Amino acid sequence: MVPAKEWIPRLQVFWRETKSEMQKVSWPSRKEVVGTTGVVLGATVFFGVYLWICDVAFYEAIKVLFKQFGVST
Repeated sequence: MVPAKEWIPRLQVFWRETKSEMQKVSWPSRKEVVGTTGVVLGATVFFGVYLWICDVAFYEAIKVLFKQFGVST
């Protein structure tokens, strides 16, 4: 375990460097955040519906195959 004499100065250096790096970050505007959020939500709904349709189609296809081969209960 590292003694407190060593980790307190290291923590101070870490905090200073973190603060310095955060000032360099290019933060998105509200318009960009709203736009990308809309794209993510739209894509999520689209793929959710697509996968639901695929699930139903595969379920029905398997049900037909089972019925055709007499495996259906």
